[in-house]
Amino acid sequence: MTNTSIQPNSPFVRSSRTFLQYVVYASFILYFGRDLFVPLAMAALISFVLHPICSWMERRGIGRMTAIIIGVSVLMLVFLSLVALLAKQFFDFVNEWPTLQTKLVASLQQLSDFMVNAYGISREQQGRWMMQATDQTAGNLFTIFQKAVSFSAVSVVMLILIPIYSILILYYRHLWAEVLYRIFPEEKQEDIKEILSLSITTYYNFIKGMGLVYLIVGILNSVGLLLLGVPHAILFGLIASILTFIPYVGIMVGALLPITMAWATYDSIWYPVGIVAIFTFVQYLEANVIFPWAVSNRLNVNTMVVLIAIFVGGLLWGLAGMILFVPFVGIIKLIADHNPNLKTLAMALGTQSR
Repeated sequence: MTNTSIQPNSPFVRSSRTFLQYVVYASFILYFGRDLFVPLAMAALISFVLHPICSWMERRGIGRMTAIIIGVSVLMLVFLSLVALLAKQFFDFVNEWPTLQTKLVASLQQLSDFMVNAYGISREQQGRWMMQATDQTAGNLFTIFQKAVSFSAVSVVMLILIPIYSILILYYRHLWAEVLYRIFPEEKQEDIKEILSLSITTYYNFIKGMGLVYLIVGILNSVGLLLLGVPHAILFGLIASILTFIPYVGIMVGALLPITMAWATYDSIWYPVGIVAIFTFVQYLEANVIFPWAVSNRLNVNTMVVLIAIFVGGLLWGLAGMILFVPFVGIIKLIADHNPNLKTLAMALGTQSR
């Protein structure tokens, strides 16, 4: 009888062991070096997106640095405008807080009366429960405040570093490309040029895919709010679609504004419940259908690999990793397509099946 078991020192076992070692080493480097790699990766993403625009301006006679500064400035202006719009909506929400507070006090009073009449829970017992919940909430709020301050400080640093890195990457792009070509043998340089060109296209297609995701989610949110009769439905729907960029938390923050408006306008609990139901359904579609379909098709990477990349990116780099690891996988797919030794990997990452 032939022994078909895998031998401990077989080539398959050795190659698998080596591959796992590389994965572990790379994970450690990416995790502990995330403070350096995240802004660089973000800058590379921005540089790849702006490269066609800057090249077009340079061919029209505009200086390289001038074209780069124009491109980065326009992108920053769009980003800051979005932040200003969200800040305005937040302050509008704060201005409506007195009305909400009155409604909240009345609702809590009704809930207290219901618990006394239906379950015989005294107001003293309810007060003790409220004190315990308040103490726990205060501790949680302090932790959230600390994290918010830390996140804000990091965000300010990123807001400075990422544009600078992007400008330098774009300005010295020919130098970086030449260095990359010299690393590899001369017969491989044409393949490297093609991979680099396709990588830029991959990042650009990724951004287009993300734009399509936000557009579809914004339309679905707006249609749902319009059907409920919520004022400013299109504005609230688009803001909520952008905030879905932040997993789980974003959809809750995005729902606060329309819930506030619906509650203040109709004075009924069913409208906020309807908004929560609509946003939850749209969030489910976005996470499980829309995002994998739109982005994976742009990258020629199958949906399962996209979801794994999002999960692994979140573990290693947090929110930034959930964005950046998806195009990383697309670039790995490009490299595998151009390397005969990696055809199996290319097949595992791809979308075509036989």
